[in-house]
Amino acid sequence: MSSLSSDGADLTTDRLVLRPWSGAELTAVIREARLAHWAADFPAEGDRVIAGVIAEAPEGPAEYGHRQIVERSTGLVVGSLGLFWPPRDGYVEFGYGVVASRRGRGYASEAGRALVEFALTAPGVHTVQADVELSNPASVRVLEKAGLRHWSGDATTARFRITAADLSRR
Repeated sequence: MSSLSSDGADLTTDRLVLRPWSGAELTAVIREARLAHWAADFPAEGDRVIAGVIAEAPEGPAEYGHRQIVERSTGLVVGSLGLFWPPRDGYVEFGYGVVASRRGRGYASEAGRALVEFALTAPGVHTVQADVELSNPASVRVLEKAGLRHWSGDATTARFRITAADLSRR
């Protein structure tokens, strides 16, 4: 089990720092530039999409929004994750991605647990949810390890969630 601490903007786990995107990092991704503190295969396609979404948001990045996943041992950005803000009726959706060179190390689950705990402290949030394609069993495992439980779906997609009450029972 990872410990979680926060120094304001950053969330820190045993092996990771979840850091808000800077304007320079968003610009670099959009312009397809490389920064020295990125893993060789960062950004992935999902990171490019998210950088564009953040950059186009008229209100700018949300406090509880998207973050980069930084490997503490190297200082390299190895993925991103975030909450699709603002919440709707107390629900917020969560998404994540780790670059291929760092998959299989439990980073997505560790980062996911930290972000879920953080999200459930936000005013007006009582549930964090995520959808996953059943054809992606690794992503299903990430959500389960992050503490979310399957609660609905269809033939191709499963919906997972965790509530503040679930978190308090851990």
